[in-house]
Amino acid sequence: MLADLSFFRSTRYEKPSHARIRTPARNFRCFPPVTVEVVVMNSGTSVVERVLGIDFFSGSLADACRCAENGGLLTAPSAPGLASDLVAQPTYRQALQSSDIVLTDSAFMVLLWWLRTGRRLPRVSGLAFLRTWMSRDIMRRSGAVFWVMPTDTERAHTLRWLEAHGYPAEDESFYVAPQYPDGEISDSVLAQAIARRRPQVVYLAIGGGVQERLGYYLRTELTHRPLILCLGAALAFMTGAQVRIAPWVDRCGLGWLWRIMSDPSRFFMRYSRAGRLAWMVLRYGTDAPPFLRSAAARPA
Repeated sequence: MLADLSFFRSTRYEKPSHARIRTPARNFRCFPPVTVEVVVMNSGTSVVERVLGIDFFSGSLADACRCAENGGLLTAPSAPGLASDLVAQPTYRQALQSSDIVLTDSAFMVLLWWLRTGRRLPRVSGLAFLRTWMSRDIMRRSGAVFWVMPTDTERAHTLRWLEAHGYPAEDESFYVAPQYPDGEISDSVLAQAIARRRPQVVYLAIGGGVQERLGYYLRTELTHRPLILCLGAALAFMTGAQVRIAPWVDRCGLGWLWRIMSDPSRFFMRYSRAGRLAWMVLRYGTDAPPFLRSAAARPA
């Protein structure tokens, strides 16, 4: 149960004081040397660690939930998203760099970071976070959550699942998103609907690469500070709209394999793109990789 919900009503949020420190890392002669950059709170607790120019949350699942109580934008980029959208979509990179919490959802990225630096990043998947967060009292309060869905079918499926599991489900708390173009996203209809209801949590289930850009738009557009969850298919894994992923599968980092086996034609090519992430982590380490030529020409 949340001890204090005043942050959801606040329009201002000041980050706690912290310091950036640099620590040695494993290096290879064939790649540029890497010095790991970690943000440490005054209490000495590690908060984030920079990978590819993104500050990833480096605490435990419980720590992530406590930080999420401050509201703001929470993202959980996948390996395919980091491998492709990070260098092809300037607005996607901007959304991740502006996020209040970036979860280490990608087991592949965590593995690569260990191979590159010798440092073990705690993995907190979007699915594990959602399972824990759904048990909070705030998720069972009427009008506290606003759901943004990709299709009418998934909207109806999620509505039935919420009702069956004792969560409040109202038609007014759902919004079916249109097809958003590449680049900067703007959706005044959605922003106005959220502003009218002033929910404490906004869940974006419209897929990686898009939900982060939409979440960043809402974070800058809204006058109050809800928790904006960009966890995409994590909800579908729980409701059965997509293949169900058991907790042990998620802990082993095999969710990608379950998705491929459930629908090879849809997911095989997507996850095959993640291979490029290995070169990016080895080559650039903590630094943000350069944009592709086609992306560099786009306005952010």
